[in-house]
Amino acid sequence: MEELNLYQWFIEQSPILQALLAGLFTWGLTALGAGLVFFFKSENRKVLDISLGFTGGVMIAASYWSLLSPAIEYVEVQNELGLSKVPSWLPASVGFLLGALFLFGLDKIIPHLHLFKKREEAEGMDTSWKKTTLLVLAIALHNIPEGLAVGVAFGALASPEIMGIGGAEVFTMGGAIALAIGIGIQNFPEGFAVSMPVRRRGVSRFKSWQWGQLSAIVEPIFAVIGAAIVMQVFPILPYALAFAAGAMIFIVVEEVIPESQSGGNTDLATLGLIAGFIVMMTLDVALG
Repeated sequence: MEELNLYQWFIEQSPILQALLAGLFTWGLTALGAGLVFFFKSENRKVLDISLGFTGGVMIAASYWSLLSPAIEYVEVQNELGLSKVPSWLPASVGFLLGALFLFGLDKIIPHLHLFKKREEAEGMDTSWKKTTLLVLAIALHNIPEGLAVGVAFGALASPEIMGIGGAEVFTMGGAIALAIGIGIQNFPEGFAVSMPVRRRGVSRFKSWQWGQLSAIVEPIFAVIGAAIVMQVFPILPYALAFAAGAMIFIVVEEVIPESQSGGNTDLATLGLIAGFIVMMTLDVALG
């Protein structure tokens, strides 16, 4: 009964609060994952590679099932109702490209360091920042599109204009919640993947945990931003959904998959990706 009341309370809240709570949930699981630094002395590279593969699988599945497919379907419904004559593939294509270009730009500007790389291999603008800071920024970049995706999903549900012109046939509370759950699940190992390398550098367990959870603090922030943008300018919804998808796919191809394959555990990492895809697909279809 309490669970039912909690769910009822949640769906009655404003979209901004829903997006914020969903973002805090995904951040919270990152913090839990980072907390493993209190119980383990070192990370297992095989486990990390499987986890990274899992993360990639979740992000790929979410990009299609939770973002691109609804974006295309929404435009198709609008066309059927005579409210639009835009080709159904166009907003998804434009948004996808813009999302990828957005992350490409951030990748070139913001200093960051991918996991398992040396300090000299840092990307982005030259800086004297320490390796720990650069590692956290790399994961933070990774989490920006995830936060946007969650925010856009809840923002779509909250707009009367969208739900009144066919959106109710496409967007569901279950689908938005499934996306948040999927993102949260794959955030868990990410927190550990940041906190343990920091711990190896001689930092205390508590501070290592702080750095690990800090990498996902951008998610609730960008979740609110995503929801607010869609609510204010609802015609951009299909573009916004595809934008988040393009940003996530850029991260997967540029960062997640190469890192998961760099430790020699290619088969395990690939199986992890398959598992992540299945989990996210199942969540979206079952709850959406």
